[in-house]
Amino acid sequence: MGVFSGHWPSESELDKLRQKVAEMSGRDAQEVRVVVSPYRICPLGAHIDHQGGTVSAMTINRGILLGFVPSNDTQVTLQSGQFKGEVRFRVDEVQLPKHISEINGLNEQIDSSKPQEECKWGNYARGAIYALQNKGNHLKTGITGFICGSEGLDSSGLSSSAAVGVAYLLAFESANGLVVCPTENIEYDRLIENEYLGLKNGILDQSAILLSSYGCLTCMNCKTIKHKLIRPPEVQNNHGELGNAYKILLAFSGLKQALTTNPGYNRRVAECQEAAKLLLQASGNEEVEPVLSNVEPDVFEAHKSKLEPDLAKRAEHYFSENERVLKGLEAWASGNLKEFGELITASGLSSIQNYECGCEPLIQLYEILLKAPGVLGARFSGAGFRGCCLAFVDADRAEEAAIFVKNEYRKLQPELASHINQGPAVLVCDAGDCARVF
Repeated sequence: MGVFSGHWPSESELDKLRQKVAEMSGRDAQEVRVVVSPYRICPLGAHIDHQGGTVSAMTINRGILLGFVPSNDTQVTLQSGQFKGEVRFRVDEVQLPKHISEINGLNEQIDSSKPQEECKWGNYARGAIYALQNKGNHLKTGITGFICGSEGLDSSGLSSSAAVGVAYLLAFESANGLVVCPTENIEYDRLIENEYLGLKNGILDQSAILLSSYGCLTCMNCKTIKHKLIRPPEVQNNHGELGNAYKILLAFSGLKQALTTNPGYNRRVAECQEAAKLLLQASGNEEVEPVLSNVEPDVFEAHKSKLEPDLAKRAEHYFSENERVLKGLEAWASGNLKEFGELITASGLSSIQNYECGCEPLIQLYEILLKAPGVLGARFSGAGFRGCCLAFVDADRAEEAAIFVKNEYRKLQPELASHINQGPAVLVCDAGDCARVF
């Protein structure tokens, strides 16, 4: 199967999930609660969230499903549709970040009897407990649950890790009767990723997953943590509304690598911070936190010649991308999809030239998307060190574009394309909603 679209979650997916949890727990399927935690895309705002930039995002109608029932005690029992083994622990166990566990020799002590694969996927659930404990929540009720991604979909580059973290947070909160607002859960998921797992990413992913609203573009200032939803106007054409005028195309490369094991991502973050530090020193503001959002654009223009070429490129990407986001929000609000798409494409080019991410297969995929019929704009999805590319495409030409991209990519990368055998090579989807519990 090469191209796919449709509703999510389907009734059959929900029924299968409820039945699976009922079998695991011995409870009635009607008792099973379901967390829907969507994947996100970032049309504009690539690689600037960790520097306090302004970003845009929306969810898609695919993501993580977590079916669960509250336990009668503190026990957590989890199974996965993607990974083998069973994760078991208690919600009242003290969870330590991975680097502390390793320093103390606890990792080996705790996990030596378990398959390595189980240990890795179980870390997100443990991380959710760590985050909740860290903020003073006393958990008394565990869950029996089954977690899975959208059927037949490679989630690389769609913030699947944040979607998983959010899903576990919502499940544990629901089971324990905790009322937690979305902005608190953004912080909780940041603790999972930054502190527990050691990934130096920003808060874009979890913010999009928790704050999005169907058909809107979520705009977030990652320095002030303030967000707003940009609602689209009606479009003066045959489609009537913006949501009916476009589809989102996701094209998968066949590349897989977790961000936590790829040094390129964290290295770029460090380079941005070094550029900020030097620019702040040059302007007499060295006491300020070294992130690029603390550097005024005119300071960058005045002192960029003092930066090494690589650092100058990282800063150039930050300032130009921040500007593209602001222009993109105006284009979206006015219903100008053509300009919005052009800004997305420019973002993709800057990610390649200035941020210098994207290996040959991803760049080829990006270039193929730009040639596809009806495509308005394209860029990498996710960090650009793995995964997929996204495009906005005219709704009437989405299926035609998807077939074109699938066929052209297979010609250039037959081996990688052959790895995409568990699901579609190209996915046609719609905008989604925020994470929620059924």
